[in-house]
Parts: sequence; C-alpha cells; structure tokens
Amino acid sequence: MPLNSLNADVDMSEITHVYPILWREDHILLIDQTRLPREYGLVEIRRSEDLAEAIRTMIVRGAPAIGVAASYGMYMGAKELGEVDRATFLSKLEDVAEMLRGTRPTAVNLFWAIERMMGAVQDSREIQADKLVAVLLKEAQAIHLSDLETCYRIGEQGLGVLPESPSKLRIMTHCNTGSLATAGYGTALGVVRSAHRRGRLERVYAGETRPRLQGAKLTAWECVQEDIPVTLITDSMAAHCMNQGRIDVVIVGADRIAANGDTANKIGTYGLALVAKAHNIPFYVAAPISTVDFALADGSQIPIEERDPAEIAQIEGEPICPAGAEFYNPAFDVTPAELITGVITEEGCVTPEELSTLKDSAHASVR
Repeated sequence: MPLNSLNADVDMSEITHVYPILWREDHILLIDQTRLPREYGLVEIRRSEDLAEAIRTMIVRGAPAIGVAASYGMYMGAKELGEVDRATFLSKLEDVAEMLRGTRPTAVNLFWAIERMMGAVQDSREIQADKLVAVLLKEAQAIHLSDLETCYRIGEQGLGVLPESPSKLRIMTHCNTGSLATAGYGTALGVVRSAHRRGRLERVYAGETRPRLQGAKLTAWECVQEDIPVTLITDSMAAHCMNQGRIDVVIVGADRIAANGDTANKIGTYGLALVAKAHNIPFYVAAPISTVDFALADGSQIPIEERDPAEIAQIEGEPICPAGAEFYNPAFDVTPAELITGVITEEGCVTPEELSTLKDSAHASVR
C-alpha cells in the first residue's frame, strides 16, 4: 500500500520518513518504540495475539497508531480462523476483537477501529466467510491511509490557529504525538511539523514525560531525524519556561475526548494546562475526530489505565526508590474543557463547546 497517495497531492516521503506501521503483503512491521532512541529496530507481526502483546507492551503506542495496528490485528485474527461458516466466522472474530479491546482501555481510537472493522464484515452480508478476510484487509489498509491523510490535514489546520507573531514561534508539547504515535506525520507534532515546513517555528519544547519518557525518547528522536529544532526539558520545568517567556503556545494530543471537551491525555497534561492558563498561554488539543467519544458526557466517565508500578520505581531497570515505598501510576489524566482553547481536528479547530458540530463527521467515519 503506497503511503504517499494523499488527497492533498502531497508526497509524504518528502516531508516525513518515520512510519511506525508498515504493511508487507502478509504481515506488518512495527518500529519497536521501546528500543528508541538507543536502537532502531523493527518487529515483524503475523498473528493477532502478537499484535495484542505489541500494543500492551507499547512496542506500538499513541492512540491513532494503536487504532491502525488493531485494524491489522483484526485481519490477522480473521485469517487465522480457517474455513468456517459465516456465523462461526463472525463469532470468532468477535473473540479477536475482545482480545484487542483489552489491551489499552483509555485510547478510544482502538475501539473505534475495531468497531469499523466489525462493521465492514457485517455490511458484507452477501459475502461468504472465506471472502471476508479480503474485506478486512482492504478496510485495515483504508484506515491506515485515512489516518495518514487525517494527520496531514490536522497539521495544516493547526497553522490557522497559531498565534500571530512577527517572530518565529516557540511551541511546547507533551508526550509523543508525532509520526510514531500515528500512521505518520502526527497530530500535535504534526502541527509543529507543518509550522516548521512553513518557516514559522523557532523551536519545539518537549517535556520528558515521566515515567516512560516518551517526550525524551520519542519526540526528541523524531525532531532530530527531521532537523526540527528541539529543546528537551523535564516536566517540572514547564512553569519556569512559561514565566521566562520561552513558550508562545502549548499543543498536546489526546487519547479520548468526551462530548463536553474534557480530554484524557498522557499524565501531566492537566498540570501543563493549568500552568498555561496561569500564564495566559493558548492551550490546544490536536486530535482526529475519531478520538472524540460522543457517548461520554464528560471526562469523569473516561477509564484511566493504571500501569505497572515498576515504571516509577525503576529507570532502565535500575531501582531509584527505597524498598517499602508504595506507588501510584496512572498513565493518563483528564484536562477539563475550560482549560482548553480549542481542539484542532482534520475538519478545523473548534472550541470544546462546538464539538457537537463534528458529531455527524464522527458517525460518517464508522460504518
């Protein structure tokens, strides 16, 4: 499947060369993000169980990328079923879907992609089970290319809301929202990428993102690969940098957005939004419309994944805390809508109060 076939007639190979998921005839290749930046390596995935484990262990991560990967996981699971009747096929495919749903509870793109894949086979009522595997592959490839197109459009839409300034902009971001977190190009880092391409970026400030250090390991790596000026800071330095006048705007990604605009993103995002508000700095969320969960009224209904305490207790396998200490390790927090200046989507930027205007677009993206 070509990755440069954009509706916008843009050759993606000219503006980004980092693709975390690649389709290769009968399997996918994933960039092993747990090994970056010290080592660049690819993991070959042929089975749905292995794909589920890759999501669970964060070999592939980032809400849009997880959705793309899961769609291929659905295809792989269907291919493993062998010759069965249609009813059995659909029942067994639901088992595959449930296995994939159980990998990461917060990222709604995972559930969106699975629902779209299930819809593809349910819509194909006249097609026999042995032909449905091909239907699923076609749908997974469509999701893959669509996410790439969507991210490019988010980046371009973001240019329209960046603060007007006679000088180049200093943009702060959190976690990794770039090519590695999507099919390519990125969401929040996609806006950074577009600003850089248009000569509007002075530099991006990347928070390290404890405890897994996605900002330090992944965002900084991506920026270095593409000559985007990047300054890495610890998460606790954000307030100081804003107070010193180093930050013009904050742009983050999202794993799930409730109907009222409350946004779940990597832990630390809520604190960053509070600090931006205190310094009168615009705070934007960049995400595809598929990340908006209109079934949830507000952020209190978003499930928050809790991860292994070892992620806090250790760094690179080395203990950093005294024995006997207890740990709390939520992977995400929820930023209230009132702290968010706007949500940048592929259809444009809206305020949290205007999210409902995108509901028809969200429904159209799922069969």
